[in-house]
Amino acid sequence: MDSNVKGLFETAVFGNPPDTWSRTERLDLVIGSGGKGQSYLFWDEDELFELPVGYSTVLKQWINGPGYKDGTANFERGIIPRCLECHATYFQALEPIPTNHRYDKTNFVLGISCERCHGSGREHVARMSSHAATGSDLAIVNPAKLPQDRQFEICSQCHGGQGVRELAPAFSYVPGQPLANYVDLGPIDTGAAPDVHGTQVVLLEKSRCFQASSKMSCATCHDVHQPERNLAKFSEKCLTCHKPEKCGEYAKLGAGIVNDCVDCHMPNQESKTVFLDVNGKQVNPRFRSHWIKVYAGASGQHSSN
Repeated sequence: MDSNVKGLFETAVFGNPPDTWSRTERLDLVIGSGGKGQSYLFWDEDELFELPVGYSTVLKQWINGPGYKDGTANFERGIIPRCLECHATYFQALEPIPTNHRYDKTNFVLGISCERCHGSGREHVARMSSHAATGSDLAIVNPAKLPQDRQFEICSQCHGGQGVRELAPAFSYVPGQPLANYVDLGPIDTGAAPDVHGTQVVLLEKSRCFQASSKMSCATCHDVHQPERNLAKFSEKCLTCHKPEKCGEYAKLGAGIVNDCVDCHMPNQESKTVFLDVNGKQVNPRFRSHWIKVYAGASGQHSSN
């Protein structure tokens, strides 16, 4: 890993001295908020690839990127549109195929911005400027005013699983429209236990809390406009429906449980589909389960993540 006036770089050295050769690529784009870690991408002309080394905020060290093994340095992993859809607001693909990793380098928006949930700002401005917009035809959506299923589909763009088949080009989904017109997320197996990575909506739908409510959505617990790390604040949401005295642990732990509903009923669990190879050892990152239920042995974890 190197830094100079031209930017940040990764260099891989191959072979055995004195017969060695190397490859150096620039860290052009950053993927990930840094809550768990970050991955880095580089451009090769108009093709976008992942760099083999990332950073783990949890481990506080450089690591092999997810799926990369120790002792290898693969610079050929192209970034397909479906991956970018969960980590960026927009990328204009140059080829209308799911395996494409060629993009217009002048037409992309990094991070998750307002448009992923509210619709196209440019289209909204155009309609308002031409006075063509009337009533609900504003090209801007307030998710809070959508039916429950349409609200969940906005979040399911990224938190409903990778899906089995794309039905429309990446980044073409319009908030408020049926997501099933754009991507086939596959059948819901009510008997299966989905992986905790990227399937928060599916897990929540398996919860009794959700099944007993006709209004519950992701925004019931999340303020989607700001980062949230305080578990006690999430527990306050639980207490709008549940009385702490009804909890089976109340007699043993007392009123202190009111700050820790989430750690007991939505514990951090290892992903079975994402793994890191760290110093020759496989490490499975942990993610917060959104299947709200009673977990054996989960009492008193008091996790800070």
